[in-house]
Amino acid sequence: MKPLKLLSAAVLAGATLMSMQVNAHRAWILPDVTVLSGEEPVVAFDAAVSNEIFNFDHFALNVKSVRITAPDGSMVEPENAAKARYRSTFDLTLKQEGTYRVFIASQGLRARWEKSDGKRGSYPGRGEDYTQEGFDKNVPKNAKNLKVSQYSRRLETFVTAGEPSDNANKVTGQGFEMKPVTHPTDLYVGEDATFQFLIDGKPAKGAKVTLIREGSRYRNDQEAIELTTSRQGNIQIDWPAPGRYFLEAEYQDDDAKKPATERTGSYVGVFEVLPD
Repeated sequence: MKPLKLLSAAVLAGATLMSMQVNAHRAWILPDVTVLSGEEPVVAFDAAVSNEIFNFDHFALNVKSVRITAPDGSMVEPENAAKARYRSTFDLTLKQEGTYRVFIASQGLRARWEKSDGKRGSYPGRGEDYTQEGFDKNVPKNAKNLKVSQYSRRLETFVTAGEPSDNANKVTGQGFEMKPVTHPTDLYVGEDATFQFLIDGKPAKGAKVTLIREGSRYRNDQEAIELTTSRQGNIQIDWPAPGRYFLEAEYQDDDAKKPATERTGSYVGVFEVLPD
């Protein structure tokens, strides 16, 4: 997988929208199945921001922001994309054997401050790239309560045709990422899974991770699993039941590049766990 760079204003706009919504809600890309066989099988996806996990009740994600990496590292396009009020849908034909990564990702710097009228100022605006020139032009020299963050966000899922391939374990070394130690489409009840979280290619110690199994609408409790990454950035998961899981991870430290004073990362993954 080639190193990720923010690709276009359309990608930025979609990813920025995702990040704004995910503060109060949860964004996800949900495949109908993650492991397939046969000649050129097709996977259907839903993409949304919701109040309840995997229910369509708040906002549709923009499919234009979705990127897909094939087993050989090439980029492929979503098929039959459509957007409704509460969800977007698209298909993917798995023409190669192996594992596909389906994701939305963004990273950059963001500045916030208090204006003289008490309102909040921010840079960059929605759909804009950060540049030093833009920062110098838009952020007042003596901005009140200035806070500059170096951020990265990633939203992804994985699907496999035939045998899983190790390309799913590759990371960019940029931003907050999850490196699967256990293959992300080879998950079973009764078999512990290990995922490693990285920040700019190094272990992300102390990241907070939450796991929620589908169907929480029909339970009295979300039955969330709360984990914290180890010194090596690892978590180990003992899957309690089969189904599709929403995983959310958050990270923050002060090891940011100037002019940022903090570094933050957020990650969302959707995984399918099969019976033993």
